[in-house]
Amino acid sequence: MNSKNTLVWLVVAAALFAFIFAFEHFLRPNGTERSAILPDLQPATVTSVQVFPANALEIRADRTNGAWLLTKPITYPAQSTAIETLLAALQKLTPAIRISAGELREQRGAEADYGFETPSVSLGVEAGDRRWQLLVGNKTAPGDQVFLRVVGTDGAFVTDADWLKYLPRSADDWRDTALVNFNDGAPDWIVLTNGTKVIELHRHATNHLWQMTRPLVARANSGRITEALQRLQTARVSQFVTDNPKADLSSYDLQPANLDLWFSRGTNFITSLHIGKSPATNSSLVYAQHDGWNTVVTTAKASLSPWFGAVNDFRDPYLLELSAPVAEIAVRGTNNFTLQRQGTNGWRVVGEKFPADAGSVQQFIKLLANLRVSEFVKDVVTTPDWPVYGLAAPAWQITLFSAAGKTNAVMAQLLFGATQTNEVYVRRADEDFVYAIPLEDFNQLPEAGWELREQRIWSFSEADVAQITIHQGGQTRQIIHNGPNQWSLAPGSQGIIVPAAIEETAHQFGELTATAWLAHDAAECRKFGFKPENLSITLELKNGTKHTVNFGVSGSQTAVAAVTLDGEQWAFVFPPILYQFVLSYLSIPAPQSGNP
Repeated sequence: MNSKNTLVWLVVAAALFAFIFAFEHFLRPNGTERSAILPDLQPATVTSVQVFPANALEIRADRTNGAWLLTKPITYPAQSTAIETLLAALQKLTPAIRISAGELREQRGAEADYGFETPSVSLGVEAGDRRWQLLVGNKTAPGDQVFLRVVGTDGAFVTDADWLKYLPRSADDWRDTALVNFNDGAPDWIVLTNGTKVIELHRHATNHLWQMTRPLVARANSGRITEALQRLQTARVSQFVTDNPKADLSSYDLQPANLDLWFSRGTNFITSLHIGKSPATNSSLVYAQHDGWNTVVTTAKASLSPWFGAVNDFRDPYLLELSAPVAEIAVRGTNNFTLQRQGTNGWRVVGEKFPADAGSVQQFIKLLANLRVSEFVKDVVTTPDWPVYGLAAPAWQITLFSAAGKTNAVMAQLLFGATQTNEVYVRRADEDFVYAIPLEDFNQLPEAGWELREQRIWSFSEADVAQITIHQGGQTRQIIHNGPNQWSLAPGSQGIIVPAAIEETAHQFGELTATAWLAHDAAECRKFGFKPENLSITLELKNGTKHTVNFGVSGSQTAVAAVTLDGEQWAFVFPPILYQFVLSYLSIPAPQSGNP
């Protein structure tokens, strides 16, 4: 086309744009709505979409079993969202202006000028026995609109060009970038090889916990497997490397692969995935391929890292998995005791007259549930092996029951054996494996039932206190309660008092709670440094009741204290906050040298 003709068509395009603008803004009758270009198109019924870009291969996607699949130029799962978005845009497509068939005939060379002789894109849509074919022509001079023709429909249209962004430029634009697809349900059977070992995993249908069945039958690390599956489902293809069915897979370390994964649900095979080496230019990626697809892709190595592990990495790292509430705990060792649930949240120590502390029992259960294996010591154990680990006659055992008083309701039983360096050997009664747990974790478990006594020692109001008597270092001080926030020294007592602080201290004493019990008989309590000259505080109530706390070994933050309960002396860790009040307001300073 010479320069004169070019100028002519520029004028024609400008005139057409001016007409469209004037029609849209000034000439369209009020209330007139644009009718859809494809009024019968229903996206849900579409079964096939074909895109023919100019000078490029056909891109075709077909809906199969509710999912979209690319079938040309390659066969590969498609991005359903991308295709559905295009169909929704086509359904809503309306003309900015209609060009009648007569106008097309009257305008010489219109087919070529509008771009219909060599369209930039030809689009085919099928729904049952219906088919629409669209020819996308040139854009108008400003570039925000495009000429469009529907084959079999008279005339042509000018439409907004924004919908063109939904058209794929290549098949990769419509490829599903998800590395795996578990839309039909998460797998309950996994086989993986990441070296010479084959690891097979099954998920229990009832409790949904994973179990290893190869190379040994053992409880599996459900947390690791769940995380690995979640990370795998979020993994995305970084690049589609090749679709060549004759590609040398060994060059990607895909034949044999560094990692193989097979997934099934019930009896239905879902998919398999093979992972190779990293590209030379990017160590954060790895090559990957699915069985049934010729395509080699790259994906983030981090999304697959949980699957690269030894056999023991896939075993349950905890001794227990508590899938139901515990109703009874039986401990057999140096001090035998049994805990039984009372009602919803209460507990009792069987055979004792004191109640159990619900919070302490729950902490005990939490400690048991969090006992983490530090070493898988031995997997194949015979009878002669048990004495080696102190497990022929375990020194200590803990049994958990799902129902109180029912011996057939055992949830789990732990048998503890010998100590080796900083570890303790242990086994479950229902397994033959020998484990080791950290000695530090083992030492946190209560050795006797009295350690789980209710920690609230007594309860009274500061208003009930008549006086406070303090003995320390051979000196005595009495403080009289005269009313709310009114305290005074008794006759013969000396010192400085702060009434408001004494009031708060008395309030906290009325709610005295042991931080932890240490001993419950006089002989054991003497080990904690209780002496006659130590600090002793007695709160006498208006009804004549006296509550005395004696202090033993002390530090700057807290101290060991003792009280008498049910005729027995009980030593405990004194609450740190209350101890600071005691040091500040209820203690008698030692006399300075030279003073009486």
